[in-house]
Amino acid sequence: MDKQHESLPLEAMKIERYIPGDMLKPFIKTFMIIESRDGMVSNILPDTSLVIAFRFRGTVTAMIEGQQHVMAPSVISGIRRSARAMEYASDTANLLIVFHEAGAAAFFREPLHELSDISLSLDTLMKGSELAVIEEQLAEADDDLQRIRIAEKWMLSKLKAPAADQLVQHAIQTIQLTHGTIRMKDLAGSLYISQDAFEKRFRRQAGASPKQFSSIVRIKHLIDGYSQTKSLTDAALSAGYFDQAHFIKDFKAFTGKTPQDFFREGQYW
Repeated sequence: MDKQHESLPLEAMKIERYIPGDMLKPFIKTFMIIESRDGMVSNILPDTSLVIAFRFRGTVTAMIEGQQHVMAPSVISGIRRSARAMEYASDTANLLIVFHEAGAAAFFREPLHELSDISLSLDTLMKGSELAVIEEQLAEADDDLQRIRIAEKWMLSKLKAPAADQLVQHAIQTIQLTHGTIRMKDLAGSLYISQDAFEKRFRRQAGASPKQFSSIVRIKHLIDGYSQTKSLTDAALSAGYFDQAHFIKDFKAFTGKTPQDFFREGQYW
């Protein structure tokens, strides 16, 4: 199993990424081990992937509606509209399963848009006894590679769909290629499906409406491509924003900060 390692220099944090095996590659982007030695706060931006997190050591808290909440040992997080702060206590470690866009639909029968903007304890979607076994195995594993193998075996046992929904996959690819600027009416028309039927199908598979999904792709592309040599006005225009007030409103909703403050601070996931 291939492994990639990275460390964040400003934090006592280690991240290792593992590429899934061939049967899971169409659905799972990566397995991740995240360890915080001394404790840290991580500001996580919205993304187009659903994530399962198993905490096998320590404590993680999240700011939810202005209050700190201790996260359950095992959670599934849907697609969010805004950034979220996660605080890792010292000596905390998580195993994350990061799905490809619409990849989680191959493992869960539930409509995934019902997870939008929330993190649910996994015991709401599966038997508590089954979950307890996985949590115990991960906590007692000898090393991270063994933990990844446990997670991979479990995901293979949960695989329900042999292939992804090709219409939704094509829509996702088109949204990504146009950096989130395509109109939903035009996208549905290109797929020869009514806009209403398309949106319902997309929400169920991808975990967000096509418009919300496109908005995330749009702003992430702007952030990833931003350079100090480029003005914010030019960056907004290149992302299809012709109204500065609209751009600032969307950006602040996405990151929790104004564009100036966000790029000045420069620390985010």
